[in-house]
Amino acid sequence: MSPGVTDALPTITDLAELVGFLGDDVYVRWSKGPDADAASASRDSLTGVELPGLSASPLRIEPWWGERSRELWVARRLFDYRHLRDLRGPDVRAWVLRGALVGRGPDNEPLVRCLEPLAWVADTALQECIDLVEAQQSDEWGPLDRSS
Repeated sequence: MSPGVTDALPTITDLAELVGFLGDDVYVRWSKGPDADAASASRDSLTGVELPGLSASPLRIEPWWGERSRELWVARRLFDYRHLRDLRGPDVRAWVLRGALVGRGPDNEPLVRCLEPLAWVADTALQECIDLVEAQQSDEWGPLDRSS
């Protein structure tokens, strides 16, 4: 990946557009972007161990999901880790990539090698995801935020 990829990425502005990126090798990641990720290794935050790939959430619908809402499936992927922006700083954003699975991280999350950065996810799309998940009114479900 050449320098400057981050600046050239298109931006996904709504949930419907994000759903269009569903695929077996498509992931969403929260970071400062592909250029920053290419310049440093991902590490386990507990031990500092260097990981063999980037932590990411798959945008592949599992067969057991059936005919349920594709929008809700994708919204969950963004909702789960949105706290990372607050934890890691304002330059951290969600972005979509095509990746190759290289292992599993300490939380059993996919670790991927980025094959192709695809797009940034705009705050407008993220807000749609938050609104859709919150509309489910589940008292037993929330973001994967260890700080709370």
